[in-house]
Amino acid sequence: MSKKTPKIRWLEKPAKHDYSAAARYLSLLFDQATVARYTKKLRRARVAEFEAKDLLRASTLPPLDGSNPHVKQDRQKISKRTPLSPLLLVRDRTNVKLIIADGYHRLCAAYSVDENVSIPCYIE
Repeated sequence: MSKKTPKIRWLEKPAKHDYSAAARYLSLLFDQATVARYTKKLRRARVAEFEAKDLLRASTLPPLDGSNPHVKQDRQKISKRTPLSPLLLVRDRTNVKLIIADGYHRLCAAYSVDENVSIPCYIE
């Protein structure tokens, strides 16, 4: 008998603190004016959905496994059917890759449950 894959639930909008977390991460990569511009655009973005495997491929980041404490915590939320916050993404047109400004651990947790799961994202 096989286990049924849990349905991953998502919030309609990112939590307020996700935007400040995204800005902190982006400030490692860009100057403050660029960070402010991206953050403003992310707040105005409409939701789009992409499969977990495609998000990881576009970002060129490896999937973290369940030994990572944040991934483990998000997997527990998935098991408890607690909705996760959508991802905040930036298209790096210079390097032609996707920047996961906020939500890398949530993406990895979702990917570990179902690599084909469709994930809501706010993308600039």
